[in-house]
Amino acid sequence: MVVGAGGMLGRDVVRSAQAAGHDVVALGHAQLDVTDRAAVRDAVGEARSDAVLNCAAYTDVDGAEAEEELALRVNGEAAGHLAAAAKAAGAWVLYVSSEYVFDGRKGEPYMESDPVAPLSAYARSKLAGERATAEANPRHLILRTQWLFGVGGSNFVETMLGLGTERDEVTVVDDQVGCPTYTGDLAAALVGLTARGEEGTIHVAAGGECSWCEFARAIFDEAGVGCQVRPGTTEQLGRPAPRPAHAVLRSERPGAPVLPRWRSGLDRYLVERASAEAPA
Repeated sequence: MVVGAGGMLGRDVVRSAQAAGHDVVALGHAQLDVTDRAAVRDAVGEARSDAVLNCAAYTDVDGAEAEEELALRVNGEAAGHLAAAAKAAGAWVLYVSSEYVFDGRKGEPYMESDPVAPLSAYARSKLAGERATAEANPRHLILRTQWLFGVGGSNFVETMLGLGTERDEVTVVDDQVGCPTYTGDLAAALVGLTARGEEGTIHVAAGGECSWCEFARAIFDEAGVGCQVRPGTTEQLGRPAPRPAHAVLRSERPGAPVLPRWRSGLDRYLVERASAEAPA
């Protein structure tokens, strides 16, 4: 059962699961309000799935500063509803979390055993979801990932390509470093972890690392867009929510999935994007 199936990651998870031969119950927001405990209990019970994959999320990092209660309800409380319903149905549950649970001050990649230190309302809501999931269902996997982009949802690549057609120059921060992760790659790894019934916490992100500024330059380079990228700072950008400056995710778990490097994911995303836009 994939909850949040209409989102960017959820769509790819459904597709990957079906390609792997699984029977999939796909529920988007229109089919299931994850904040409705009774509706969640009924939906999970009726599905009789072996696994419940929670891809539903409040993702507006800056918006959460003004809507922390809503972010907590969707990312935190609802995660507990899904995990509890999965337990009652005898199912394993997965919760997709974020590098935002770390403060980015370590100076080197974060492993699963590193202490969390959320900086923002969004980060606190994701950590609340991790804890609610773990408390409600011992058969759980918390999967932390970062900087997602994929076909079928708003993301940094689409934002840059849009700006690149409107402007000759953009300024992008170069003091935040992470791993841009293609949802097509992540979804396949996620389905594999589900099939194995992995439990606990795991980090899965693209290989390599870069700043947002470097990512933007690669996007324009690969897409053939003649837009110049100027480096800026987070302070200059003045966004409401604080961001971890260097929160690269890596795993210390034996057998953890190893995804392709981020630039490879970008290349394949652009090919998939062009195919999706091509006339039938």
